[in-house]
Amino acid sequence: MADSVVLDAVDLHILRLLQNDARTTYRELAAEVGVAPSTCLDRVARLRRTGVILGHQLRLDPAKLGRGLEALLLVQVRPHRRELIGPFVDRIRALPESRALFHLTGPDDYLVHVAVADPADLQRLVLDEFTSRREVARVETRLIFQQWECGPLLPPSASPSLSAD
Repeated sequence: MADSVVLDAVDLHILRLLQNDARTTYRELAAEVGVAPSTCLDRVARLRRTGVILGHQLRLDPAKLGRGLEALLLVQVRPHRRELIGPFVDRIRALPESRALFHLTGPDDYLVHVAVADPADLQRLVLDEFTSRREVARVETRLIFQQWECGPLLPPSASPSLSAD
């Protein structure tokens, strides 16, 4: 893969630690990884510069914001043409209920993760923002009962470890 970046064990350890807590200080990272703070700072800067680290995000609890019902919407768009796709994607991304949007292969064209207040709000969203659009041929809804975060993302060459870092 042409876009991949060569990472050594120290880089991988830094990434694992930052994925578990992005607020970890350079001093704490350096002590945990076993390098000087200036070396740690340089490595994190390189990881940002090369695009390995894309940014930092604040995670919010949708239920505490009045959006306690989450769902996945499988959307089929017809005809599947670029001039319809662009405005569709822009509109869906602009919806406050949209959490993530994926363009798929297979019978469904898009998977949209949404967070809404309740079943009536979900019905309103599907009817008013999806099925009312002329390019949307079909929407299937899947409620999310529970969600788990998975382990840190590491390159395929890094063998997964069952030990806690």
